[in-house]
This record gives sequence, structure tokens and C-alpha cells, in this order.
Amino acid sequence: MTRWVLSHRLPVVLVWVVLTLAGGALTGGTIDRLSYESRLPGKTSQAADDILDQRFSRTGGKNAPLLLVVTVPKGTTLDNGEVREQWGDLIAEVTPEGGRSVSYAGPGGESLVSRDKRTTVALVYPPAAPSETPYAQSLPGIRTVVEHTRIAGAPVELTGQPILSGRDSGAARSPIHETLIGALGALVVLALVFASGLAIAPLLMAAVAIPTTFLLVRGITGITDVSFIVQFLVALIGLGIAIDYSLLIVTRWREERQKPGCGGADPAARREAVVRTVASAGRAVLLSGATVAISLAALVVLPVPFLRSVGYAGLLIPLVCVAVAVTLLPVALYSWGDALDRPRRVHRPDSRLWSRIAELTTRRPALCALLSGAVLLALAAPVLALRLGEPATSSLAQGGKPAASFQRIVDAGFGEGIAQPLEVVVPAAGQEALHAKLAGLDGIAGSVAPADWARGGQRVIDVWTTAASSSGAGRSAVTEAMDLAEETPGARVGGGPATDVDFIDAVYGSLGPILAFVALLTFAVLARTLRSIVLPLKALFLNALSTCAAYGVVVLVWQKGYGSEALFDTPAIGAVTIWVPMAVFAFLFGLSMDYEVFILHRIRETHLELTAQGERDTTARSVVTGISRTGRLVTSAALILFLAFTALAGIPITDVKVFATALAAGILIDATLVRGLLAPALVTLLGRANWWFPRWSRRGSASQRA
Repeated sequence: MTRWVLSHRLPVVLVWVVLTLAGGALTGGTIDRLSYESRLPGKTSQAADDILDQRFSRTGGKNAPLLLVVTVPKGTTLDNGEVREQWGDLIAEVTPEGGRSVSYAGPGGESLVSRDKRTTVALVYPPAAPSETPYAQSLPGIRTVVEHTRIAGAPVELTGQPILSGRDSGAARSPIHETLIGALGALVVLALVFASGLAIAPLLMAAVAIPTTFLLVRGITGITDVSFIVQFLVALIGLGIAIDYSLLIVTRWREERQKPGCGGADPAARREAVVRTVASAGRAVLLSGATVAISLAALVVLPVPFLRSVGYAGLLIPLVCVAVAVTLLPVALYSWGDALDRPRRVHRPDSRLWSRIAELTTRRPALCALLSGAVLLALAAPVLALRLGEPATSSLAQGGKPAASFQRIVDAGFGEGIAQPLEVVVPAAGQEALHAKLAGLDGIAGSVAPADWARGGQRVIDVWTTAASSSGAGRSAVTEAMDLAEETPGARVGGGPATDVDFIDAVYGSLGPILAFVALLTFAVLARTLRSIVLPLKALFLNALSTCAAYGVVVLVWQKGYGSEALFDTPAIGAVTIWVPMAVFAFLFGLSMDYEVFILHRIRETHLELTAQGERDTTARSVVTGISRTGRLVTSAALILFLAFTALAGIPITDVKVFATALAAGILIDATLVRGLLAPALVTLLGRANWWFPRWSRRGSASQRA
């Protein structure tokens, strides 16, 4: 294939130039076509939210209410007729046309007054736009009114989950900004690795791969909805993967250029160096891309359109990066590689540092495996406390008036769950009976059922929990309320907490078969390529362990709060957003396998060379050579991906920050602790068993090659 590519250099370059220019020109339009919807087909919560969209002007449902709170001065109570009238007028003024609201000044809101009769809270649902900032159109006007209004001399305060989460600010930056930050960091690393103009080559490949992937994503948007999160994944994960694959090939090309028959300015020698490079490193890149794509297939088979679209786009990232690395990059190395590799010097393929580490590991494999395994298990242990759900509203409060206002609501006894109520849609005939039953449940802090929340024979009841709905107590109250509502014919429960319950069921209910599918397919690809049964099993085990360690770091940093304020100026969120662990598995499993493939592929190459020379016990030497020649590469590649994920963590969306933290932690753990110590130690301990492969498979492969 490489010989054909080099014989058709101009057409190959022209194809990639056209794809890059078209993708770049259409990227803005592609981003505009991305969706902010997250549907759960066939789930009760989705049916309830659909009714709220259709009959109640897109109010409520998954979009939490705005909360207005006031505490009147001592000596004044909310029973005062003038205070009640002022409050009612204010709520009517801030409720946009088509919106709905409830307050103690209107019917159905009697419970929205504190016991001391001095604090009240109102729920306001503006019509929501299908975007990252659903209330962006209404909020400026509401803020203006609230800031200029006082009730009985006390200021009115605006808070609620949309404001505390920051999603109403419209502050999300273009992925171009984050990509430039990641690219700048990658350039520094590449300059240190190559110390020549070759540092620019991997970045040029990324500059081709990213717009081309966006072009293909645009095609997918014509078939199905694609989540807005995809723009960040394509830009930043695409940057990291494209550079990683190019880094592997360029490094191997440098090594090949120093071998007999591949050096010098002769075109035949230059061609042979490129062909040998792609025949060896290109196979590793192809295998790595296949493993990443297989792991992302776990998202494609999920019955959740939001995650499925992430899977579709995620599949394109490694496929395009592989295509660029094995077609365009060989042309670039053949045509301009020598010109870029200046100042020219003799490059050592072996790293002295990693050689010493590998020699230590192979001398004491049991001790290294024991110590590194213990550290990994310690990092993975917190995963047992993983809690899935929306972050607690109080944890989103990062200081300022909205945070203090929400805390005042909680202190007044309204319950933390008021920030994200359950929205029960019920036929009008059964509304009163169901409302009474729901209000009497343990763990329910309050409920409202205004008479004007009625459309087409349907009524809406808002119910909220005392504890945050993501907590253990809150989740129990939510599920009990959902079960009780289902006993009423025609009743459906929507809202954020109900969506969380259904989301967990949809994503993790069939997790076992999905993981088995990914593991078996990955095993088959690795076994066929590495000609081993033991090495793929070891790789799968280590990948699972490193992924659990990444989850453990997320639990410690985000759920427990050890370092979240220092790193992100955010307190503990109390729960990990439901989609994050599954998406982390799909991406991290494949990305971690990249480094395993790079190392094992080089170890196997060395083993075959030594075996051909007549050596029998080749494992230790193969490990030392493989680690010494890939350790620096893997470390540099991991650092580049880490920088890309750090840039991703700069996106002002908490969910994305958590996702990026998991990926960054997983890559660092995998590239250092797992691939640097544990993997080579286990390969050494397994010895000749590493190379066991069924004889019938060998004969079949030999006959196919013949």
C-alpha cells in the first residue's frame, strides 16, 4: 500500500487538501447543526417531558426552574396583604409569555412559605430553547426586573440550578480556542522530542485530520442528531490521537533512516525507509485505531441517542487519524522529511532512562508487579463509592449571591431537591388524590399543583425531595415517588431526577453484554495481530484495572472533593454525571490500548528477531528492548494527550470537566504505572507463555501467507 501511495503522491496530497479545505470551510456550519437534545426513547420520563414540551410551551421537564427568594425583615411577615400583592405582581412580571410559575401569592403555592413566615421562594419555568443555555432569551429581562425590586424593603434574589451551574451565561468557548492551547502544548513536547523541524509534521497531520473529521460529522448530522459535545471531542481528542499516531511513525522513520540501505539522499533509499516504517509502525497504528474504534462501538449500541451520536463521531476520530498517518504522512516524510529533520544528528532509538527502568523491572518482576499493582488497586478502590447522578445543586455554588441565596432556601427548610423537582403529568381527574399521596411520602420536602398548570386535560404536580436527588436518601425518595405515580392510570413522571433514574437504567442496564462484546472483539483483533493468546488477555486485564483507577481518581477529586477546589475552583459535586463513566470507558479503554499495542508490538518484533537468530529465552531481552525504544515515545504521546485533555477541562461545563479529568488521569496512570512497570513485569513473569498460540491457527496463517 505504501509503495502505491508513494507512486501516486500528487493525487494523495490533493485528496487530503480538498477534504481539509472543505472541512475547514464547513466547520462553523457543522457546529451550528449539532444538537443539545438528550432523549430517552421509550422511557416514562421522556413521555412526561414530551407532554410538557408539546402542551406547556417547552417549560420544565429536564430544565430546572429558576428560583426567586426573599426574606422580609423582622417584624414583617409574608401574611401581610401588601407584601403578598407585591410578590404576586413580581412573579407575574418575571414569568415570560408561555412560561409557568408558582408562588405563595397564587393558588397552589401555599407550601412555599417558611415556618417563620419570613422567607418565600417561587418557581419560574421560562420557555426553554434547545441549546446549551436554554433560558438565555428570558434571563436578561428577569435579572433586570429582580435587581430593581425590593419586597418590604428586602432585596429579591435569583438563584436555581441553571444559574449555579453557569449554563445560563453563554460562556462556552469555541473548540478552536481549546485546540490552539492543546496544539501549543503539543508543539513544545514535540520540539523537545525531535529537536528539529520534524516537530511540525505531527501537528500538520492533526490540522488535516480534525477538519476532515468535522466534514464527516456534518454528514452524520444529516442522518441523526449529534450532540454538541462532539465538537470538543473531535477537536481535542482528534488533536491528541492524530499527533500520537504521527509521532509513532515519524520516530520509527528516523530509526529506519539510520539503517543500511535506507540512508542517504538516493530516492530508492528514501522510499525503502518509508516503506519499512509503515510496514512496522503503520501496523501498530492500524491496530491501535482498530482497538479505539471497537471500544467506542460500546456507545453506538446503547439505546441512548445522545451517547450513540458521541460514539458515531468518536469512531470517526481514530479512523481518520489512521488514514492520515498511513497515507499522507508517508508522502510528507518521503518528500520533505530530510529537509525538516535539521539540524541533522545521530539519533539513539533506545532511551537510557527507560532501558534502566526496564532492566530493573526484568530483574525484579515480581516485586515491581506487586508494588505497582498495589498502587493501582489503591487508586481504583474509591470506585466502590461511585455515585451516579446530577451534581448536587449546593456543590455547584461557587460563592457569590446565587450560592448564598440557594443556601438560604435550604436553611429555611424547603429542601435541597427544590432546585430539581420531579414533574408529574397526570390526568386532571386523578390529580388531587395523587398529589396528596406524593406529599405524604418520606423524604419529600414539598409539592405544588397550581390550578393554572393544566392543558388538554393534563395537570402538573411538582414534587421535590429533602435531600439532593443524587444522594442516597434523595434517590430513594425519587424512586418511591415514581413507583407511586405509576399506580395512577395515565400518570407520567418527568423532570431531572426521573430522567436520571431512567438514564441509569438505559445505559447501565445492559452493561454486561456490551462490555463482553467489546472485550471479545478486542481480544480477537489483538490475538490475530500479536499471534498470542496470553498477551491480549493481559492487555484486557490491565486496561480494565487502569480504567477503574481513573474512575477512582474522579471519585476522589470530584465526588469527594479532594483537590477539586484547588484545581478547578469547584467544591465536591457529590455525584458523577450519569453519562460520564460510560463515555470514559469507551474512550479510555481504546486510548489506553494504544500504548499497550505500541509496546507489545515492539516487544514481539524483538522476540521474532532474537528467535530468528537462534536464541531461546528471549522474553527479558525483548522486554528491555521494547520498553527502551517505546518508553520515551509513549511518555511523550501520553503527555500530548494529557495536554489535550487539560485544554478540554477548560470548557466551562462541569460534566465536560469531570470527563476530561477522568481521561487525563487515566492516560497518565496508564502510560507510567501500567505500561512502564506493571505490563513489562507481567510479560517477564509469564516468560515463554506470552508467545503461546494454537498450532492450528499458525498453520492456517502460514497457508494463507503462502
